[in-house]
Amino acid sequence: MALESERFIDPVMREFFKEKDVIKEERRMRTESSPIGRLIEELQALAYLAHPYGHPIIGHMSDINTTTRAEALQFFKEYYTPGNMVAALVGDVNADEVIQMAEKYFGRMPARPNPLRVETAEPKQLGERRIKIIEQTQPFIAIAYHKPEVRHPDNAVFGAITDILASGRTSRLYKKLIRDEKVSISAGAFPGFPGDKYSNLFLFYSFPAQGHTNAKNEEMILAEIELLKTELVSEAELKKVKTLAKAGLIRSLRSNNGLAGMLCRAEFLLGDWRELFKSLERIEKVTNEDIKRVANEYFVDSNRSVGEIVTSTDDEEKEESQ
Repeated sequence: MALESERFIDPVMREFFKEKDVIKEERRMRTESSPIGRLIEELQALAYLAHPYGHPIIGHMSDINTTTRAEALQFFKEYYTPGNMVAALVGDVNADEVIQMAEKYFGRMPARPNPLRVETAEPKQLGERRIKIIEQTQPFIAIAYHKPEVRHPDNAVFGAITDILASGRTSRLYKKLIRDEKVSISAGAFPGFPGDKYSNLFLFYSFPAQGHTNAKNEEMILAEIELLKTELVSEAELKKVKTLAKAGLIRSLRSNNGLAGMLCRAEFLLGDWRELFKSLERIEKVTNEDIKRVANEYFVDSNRSVGEIVTSTDDEEKEESQ
């Protein structure tokens, strides 16, 4: 604790310029040299017109190039404050001794105001948005819908929808797009992009198989979404996804590292570490009517943003004609 607390009390950025080069290389690798990375960055900007989630976390290259050491220190002072910090200790420790050590070493940190919560809320999307980029690479399509933040009562419902559509080889997207129709080599869906703290995106994606188009994959993904909106999930399928979700949560708590991380996440995002252990109750309360209701409320055309990679203008014309 002595060493770790010292980093927060008196930070010394000796490697600032060297680390800037590392971050620039990271951006080149993840975004500028990656067609999917470039598309996802465009899709974020397309889906978010007002909220900071529309900006890449790593920043644009011009941001990295022009960031100064003084700006980095100011950011550190603003956000790395005692009130904005959560720590968890898991294992064979003496709680009283840990508290004394925390007070001794971290209690030295000067009190500073907590950073302000982002007040800008993304306005309701009024119509579908689309972006298409041409790359000499594997075609790819991503479909994003706005959804509420992690504290919303329907958060567990979105988790159930994820498991129904995209969890493993028994999921609907795998069975329909990959196993049966063979229009995709990889397809999936997940919520919480690019973060959970504020209203975020539920993202669907697919890599079309050879001889199949983005348009066909989009059509089949939307068809699976439509089934959720028009037909109730069977009790057997709902029971299966609840079992998977509860088992996944329990597995994530097996290791000390996993438990500590989940405790910190619950405290920081949900406001109380005890909320972690209420997750099982929230999963169990999800009904097939909840799934149908949420699908109809959020998976609508006007709330959708679509991004795709096509390999050439010829492919683009072919997709439009089909």
